[in-house]
Amino acid sequence: MSQPESIPSLCMACDSSACDFKAVMLARRNVGPYDVEIDMKYCGVCHSDLHVAAGHMQGVTGKVKYPCVPGHELAGVAVRVGEKVTKIKVGDQVGVGCMVDSCGSCSSCKAGQEQKCSKQVATYQGKDLNGRAAVWPPKSRTLGGYSKNHVIHENFAVKIPSGYSLSAAGPVMCAGITMYDPMLQHGIKAGDSVGIVGLGGLGVMGVKLAKALGCKVSVISRSKAKEALAIKVGADKLVASSDPEDMASNLGSLDLIINTVPIYHDYSVYTPLLSKTSRIGKQVLLGLHEGIASGFALTAVTFGRSRIAASGIGGIAATQAVIDLCAKNKIYPEVEVVGCEKLNKVYQQLNDSNDEGKRYVLDLGTLKEGVVCEDPPPVLDPVKGMSPRSILATVMRDLFTARWW
Repeated sequence: MSQPESIPSLCMACDSSACDFKAVMLARRNVGPYDVEIDMKYCGVCHSDLHVAAGHMQGVTGKVKYPCVPGHELAGVAVRVGEKVTKIKVGDQVGVGCMVDSCGSCSSCKAGQEQKCSKQVATYQGKDLNGRAAVWPPKSRTLGGYSKNHVIHENFAVKIPSGYSLSAAGPVMCAGITMYDPMLQHGIKAGDSVGIVGLGGLGVMGVKLAKALGCKVSVISRSKAKEALAIKVGADKLVASSDPEDMASNLGSLDLIINTVPIYHDYSVYTPLLSKTSRIGKQVLLGLHEGIASGFALTAVTFGRSRIAASGIGGIAATQAVIDLCAKNKIYPEVEVVGCEKLNKVYQQLNDSNDEGKRYVLDLGTLKEGVVCEDPPPVLDPVKGMSPRSILATVMRDLFTARWW
């Protein structure tokens, strides 16, 4: 008897850009020869989930297909594996990050940089481009981690070390690798000085990872309001960017700046903090705004000489490396675990601020049929979505601004 083509999947989904979530029964492909089925335990809620679900990225990524099930910070336990799977066994703790497939044959994939593959498939709202991220029904979009289960090709499953808390593991799949990969790619070494702009969920992870790598860490924030939090999570100091004296006293003090601010802003004010003699001397932009596109473009057209760069996520090998590093050094993101009925409220809190530097994590044990959110849909700030025109304007302005060199 042949197995069914799909399996039911209870998800927290929204049916419009209003981001009003409720439990919906959808479906995933059944487990194939190289697939792993995960009994989902937790899923982190990333700020980019909000941007995608609300349609803020449509100018770049295309129109959102609803129902939308976000979530790319997955953590659970393998309950079924295909007959050809060798990487994961039943009972293993498994994580999934921002992608579920790539072509596997291009130069980026062969170099372990699957995130740079032109045929990368996103964990949610992605299209099956290579035949290893099949969806049900066919031609629908991938479903993310706000779900009771997940099916993943073994190549994109990350083994979470035994004993590492699953409630903390999900954010490492996104926030962890997003902060770790630029440190890895730019060759951070013990004794280097790293600046972290912004102390939200990404920034907190960046501080902890940089300290584990033996670096001196400065948090850069608008004021001293988060100084106690910065010191608590391991930073050596906080630099207030609104204080001219504080900024002046730290000129040329940093080897690498990682800028986590999620909205477009004047990032040029931080560049003078970079040492002109450092072997690195880069500010890396992570936020999903025009600046990140400019950073990638500047790197390409200047053959890496620009002091502004950009980074997204990392490859699967790097993701495995960062969760192993976290387990070895007992590094945990600051998390608040919430029930699925709180999801609308979490989106509102992400929209408003993240003063405590924490990552919200859904407890998927609370996902039951009929669950609706206790709170009304979030009232989201209007966001000027990225467009090709706005990206080009930013690239041209940055390219011809001498301070970037």
